[in-house]
Amino acid sequence: MNLFKSISQIRNLLQSIDIEAVARLSRKVDLNQLMGIVSKMSEEDLGKMLKFMQAGSGKKKAPPVVNGDFYELTSTLGPEEREIQLKVREFMETEIKPIANYYWNNAQFPMHIIPLMAKLNICGLTYHGYGCAGRSALLEGFIAMEMARIDSSVSTFFGVHSGLAMGSIYLCGSEEQKQQWLPVMQRMELIGAFGLTEPEVGSGVAGGLTTTCKREGDEWVINGQKKWIGNATFSDITIIWARNLDDNQVKGFIVRKQNSGFKAEKMEDKMALRTVQNALITLTDCRVPEADRLQNANSFKDTANVLRMTRAGVAWQAVGCGRGAYELALKYTMERKQFGRPIAGFQLVQDLLVTMLGDLTAMQTMVYRLSQLQDAGDLADEHASLAKVFCTLRMRSIVDHARELFGGNGILLEYDIARFVADAEAIYSYEGTKEINSLIVGRAITGESAFV
Repeated sequence: MNLFKSISQIRNLLQSIDIEAVARLSRKVDLNQLMGIVSKMSEEDLGKMLKFMQAGSGKKKAPPVVNGDFYELTSTLGPEEREIQLKVREFMETEIKPIANYYWNNAQFPMHIIPLMAKLNICGLTYHGYGCAGRSALLEGFIAMEMARIDSSVSTFFGVHSGLAMGSIYLCGSEEQKQQWLPVMQRMELIGAFGLTEPEVGSGVAGGLTTTCKREGDEWVINGQKKWIGNATFSDITIIWARNLDDNQVKGFIVRKQNSGFKAEKMEDKMALRTVQNALITLTDCRVPEADRLQNANSFKDTANVLRMTRAGVAWQAVGCGRGAYELALKYTMERKQFGRPIAGFQLVQDLLVTMLGDLTAMQTMVYRLSQLQDAGDLADEHASLAKVFCTLRMRSIVDHARELFGGNGILLEYDIARFVADAEAIYSYEGTKEINSLIVGRAITGESAFV
């Protein structure tokens, strides 16, 4: 009886076999060897194999959308602000992404993007009047993130012009100076730079600048050097901060590129933010009229007001750099195949991705709250400094994990991630080092100053 049953089963099997499919299979594998292996498998293993094969034979599922905004924070923006954010994203994706590596590798700035960026109408976004939109600090933060998500160099260029240079005039200039400079800078018809850091004075600027100024009649004579000044090789004006020899207080000046005694030399051989044109500025008996002295900049406290505002923006830049690296890595793991499957399906890869996403989401929620404080007028130095410390540290970790997921391809510029790794080092250092910002927060929480 069992013999007849087996013969019947074999006959049914032969009738159902696709001979052409068997022929194709025989060209790929040894069928006798395959039959021997399958016949020795347990029912449990056979079941697992069939389940795997059936899953693979079905319609391929579309992979999830790559999105670093895991908690959907952008959904909290109003319709108009969301439209502006998406407009900036499209600009970065279509105009900047295709050219970012070329200009970074050649250490050049794409001057042609300035009029294109001007059409976005986002310069001086949070300022009121003077052609500026008077939007929220929260939206401004999202825009900084969108820019750094694609290219931290372009984000830095914009932050220097719109934040540091325009911000100095907005916070410290007279009404006449605001009317004269802010509208044309908002339209990006004139580009600004910000000169505070010096060759021998970086984090210690509050303790005394070596660049000096002295009034002579209706003019000021400025002498000294500034270093790492972004945009300064081509900017129309540079905000120069100098110590007054008469009262030892810090003053701010709008220095025009044609002023006698002003010289800006491009700094070469950088390993980060190579697209940003940093300059070494030398001021030799540089004469600036009293009309171009920032009328409401009378001490370093006024300078600090500008830095507090822009330091929040740098924290958002760190989030953007981290988000860009995370999204590049996630996309790569979905496409890169090893051992016959995407590496996104490997446990250790998913563990790294989730670690990166956790850091990124923590950064995003921190800067989100930071901008809420800024919009409410409650932003303090320690708030901005804590965000700068935490976000740049986590950014470093994210780009490090991202490069690891790319393997050897991670050091090739064509995969983008190498640029993010390098640029993260500059964001980590500028606008106050980790140590300086930590001391600012430490003073706030202990009531004791540990500054030397």
